[in-house]
Amino acid sequence: MSDAKPQLDSATIAEEDDGIRLDRWFKRHREGTPHALLARWARSGQLTLDGKKADVSDRIAAGQKLVMPTPPVETAARPARKGRPLTDADVELATGMMIHRDASAIVLNKLPGLATQGGTKTEQHVDGLLDALKFDGPTRPKLVHRLDKDTSGALLIARTPRAAAYFAKSFSNRSARKTYWALIVGVPDIQQGEIDLPLAKQPGSGGEKMHVHDDGLPSKTRYRVIERAGNSAAWVELQPLTGRTHQLRVHMAAIGHPIVGDGKYGGKGAFLTGSISRKLHLHSRRLRIDHPDGGAIDISADVPDHFAASLDALGFDLLLGEVGIDPTEKGPPPKSALKAQAKAHSKQIRKARRGERRGRTADSKPTDFVGKPKPKAKAKPGKPGKPATGKPTGKKPSAKKHPARPPKAG
Repeated sequence: MSDAKPQLDSATIAEEDDGIRLDRWFKRHREGTPHALLARWARSGQLTLDGKKADVSDRIAAGQKLVMPTPPVETAARPARKGRPLTDADVELATGMMIHRDASAIVLNKLPGLATQGGTKTEQHVDGLLDALKFDGPTRPKLVHRLDKDTSGALLIARTPRAAAYFAKSFSNRSARKTYWALIVGVPDIQQGEIDLPLAKQPGSGGEKMHVHDDGLPSKTRYRVIERAGNSAAWVELQPLTGRTHQLRVHMAAIGHPIVGDGKYGGKGAFLTGSISRKLHLHSRRLRIDHPDGGAIDISADVPDHFAASLDALGFDLLLGEVGIDPTEKGPPPKSALKAQAKAHSKQIRKARRGERRGRTADSKPTDFVGKPKPKAKAKPGKPGKPATGKPTGKKPSAKKHPARPPKAG
């Protein structure tokens, strides 16, 4: 039996890997090392960060020293999987969807019908087009969230590993704000509200379909009716407060107003007659997320052609959609908003003090509408002081008597 210790290897965590999980680091820099082997190294204490025992799920930081065993040659030499080469049409498709680009991020206006990631019988997808969006970036861009295949709109892509870790954290802790537009069948009785229904995978669907279930995961969606077309359809704004699969589609169908074109959850009742398209009318309209380099990304994506045609056919005004459920941005509120808040607050205080003024005794101290004691009025010589009314008063006339004026001639 050999007592030889395994040969060790070391690496310093680079800035671009700051914040990612340790197992993700191995996928990037020690490709081919099995996860089971990493877990065994972690359990036996052979993985260390700055001299301390590390776990595969630990978040690493730039500048840390990682010490690990040298992986076996047969696992380290495993070739990377390659995708199909991109055509000129692929490059044109990818760059044509781009609506924002900076050193850390790209935002696409994803087309309806284009999958975000590959799957069975899915050859063309956003993930497969990312090589066309590398430009002068250090690494291949990376997806940080997804949209359903038939959902269009704003889709964020990270250009560096550091940005990918930052954006992923923003989506996981719900600090990123996503706003969707949808056309729904019928009109909700309540014009603005919140849907709070737990969601779970529907048995027998292979995980491809969700349903409302008491044992499901908590799921919340805020909605606002922007405009209605009689009682047949409505244009709504949706904000997912959680990120469950198909959440918006399931929630709207659950309250009896499926999204137009969503036969999967709304059945035959999800389609309108006339010139309204049978495609899904769900669009990621706006994305707001903090930027890893400071500031924030706040980008809006135009609706696809079929959605725009349906809005026009139903007589909806696009300008009405710009007033959102949560229009408040970060930073100090405008002066007009502060004045309105102060006015409303003053009104509430005055109402609350009406009964108090009626029940005051002679010794009580009256107050004005902001709750400050009013100074007592000085009694005039020879005249009894008048009781305070609690109402603000102007400057009192002088106590001196003026001589009577002579009558006008004529």
